Amino acid sequence: MKENADKARALDGAELAKQLREGAEQAFRIRFQMSMGQVEGVKKLRNLRKERARMLTILREREIAAAPAPAAAVVKPAKKTAAPVAKPKPAAKAPDATKDGPKKVAVKKTAAKVTDKAKAKG
Repeated sequence: MKENADKARALDGAELAKQLREGAEQAFRIRFQMSMGQVEGVKKLRNLRKERARMLTILREREIAAAPAPAAAVVKPAKKTAAPVAKPKPAAKAPDATKDGPKKVAVKKTAAKVTDKAKAKG
């Protein structure tokens, strides 16, 4: 495994980028064939992903090494200010249908009782 990383470190940036592209294309083809049921390339796909990760790691190492190091940057903590926090106002409640429902039903029942009594009397 370390040999692969050493081989990748020996390559220049352009060659490393080319191998990354080729590896990505090859991984795409293997995934496509696996989805079609043509090949069982799980092990090969796993190795391609690991190789790609190694190459990306090496590129990142080079990027970090090329960047100038910050000269003793002192990070000061931010001052805390006591700004009032506005609380959201509760939304206006819509009339609840279940509350109105039983009242209307009770009124209807009462009206039905009144009409029944009126029919009985006359």
